[in-house]
Amino acid sequence: MEIVSEPDLRSPEEAGAYVRALQAVLRAVGASDGNMEQGSLRCDINVSVNRVGRPPGTRCEIKNLNSVKFMMAAITHEIHRQRAILESAPDIDMATVPQETRGFDEHRFETYKLRSKEDAPDYRYMPDPNLGELVLSKERVQAIRDTLPELPWETRQRLETDFGLSERDVEVLLRVDSGREVQYDGEISGSSSSAVAYFDRLCVGYNSKEGIRRSSKAVVNWMTHELLGQLASRKESFKDNHISVEQMGELIDMVQEKTITGTSGKLLLRYMLANPSQAPTRQIATELQLISFQASSDPASCGTSLFLPDLHTVCADAIAALPEEVASVRKGRKNVLNKIVGRVMKDTRGRADAPAVKALLEKMIVEEQ
Repeated sequence: MEIVSEPDLRSPEEAGAYVRALQAVLRAVGASDGNMEQGSLRCDINVSVNRVGRPPGTRCEIKNLNSVKFMMAAITHEIHRQRAILESAPDIDMATVPQETRGFDEHRFETYKLRSKEDAPDYRYMPDPNLGELVLSKERVQAIRDTLPELPWETRQRLETDFGLSERDVEVLLRVDSGREVQYDGEISGSSSSAVAYFDRLCVGYNSKEGIRRSSKAVVNWMTHELLGQLASRKESFKDNHISVEQMGELIDMVQEKTITGTSGKLLLRYMLANPSQAPTRQIATELQLISFQASSDPASCGTSLFLPDLHTVCADAIAALPEEVASVRKGRKNVLNKIVGRVMKDTRGRADAPAVKALLEKMIVEEQ
């Protein structure tokens, strides 16, 4: 398939944005993965320069560019090359650029001549007598239009409007989706490989019976910062993610409900990526003894085998073990309180909520004074 655009682009940046948008559309409709480096998409560009108010100059075609970066570099070099030809001519009004087909040297970032074309007829445009005309009815075109999947700009608007995501977060999700696979028959691979679909299911899957969604901010933070970050550290991409929406959603819920701390949540996520399992997230967290100290103190939440003394008892033990630090706190040296907090966090193996520990310690020390 060949797509020919009108000569409406005025800079390398506009051309780059156009090709990236075209790639996104092709991927969204399942026509192609748009991978230029692997040959799924290539670009030929026509470049011409002219003075303001003058007719367009002679165009030169640069063939077979295989990345947006190289395409923009080729346009930039060609603009400078053609300007130099025109500005060095004795009579600038009579100066012309030879019409040529050129290639691009990826190492020197320069265009080079392939062959000359004296005039447009030299392109030898002519209809093929063995190919009939393809006629699509208006009804057929409308039917295709009505069944199109969500297009990139529609996805962007929905994520920003319905979920309140920032432009940066939307860019991250769409950039991940730009690398998803498109099958040979044009069918996009399952929704599990789509970051946007994964995000959608995480947000709407919390308490659908009551119409309650998870916090979109919490979901996108866990996806973009933690999940994608840990996948990157493993040299993996989103398509390698085997944590189901249900597992990831339960992990986010447990952190939001303070069943586990944020630190424990990150550790749990790392463990689940390294040890694929279909088990519920809560079960894995319980087996790893990551349930937060306050939640662990409730035998109904994780079983009597993990039942622990309440946080008040652990704080009391820390106060008794550090009498000098307690005395300093009572004299007004509030910074010393952090040492006692550290002792509690160590005793609970990081499963207590640090701000809650600090507030409880301060209260207990003041009351015992």
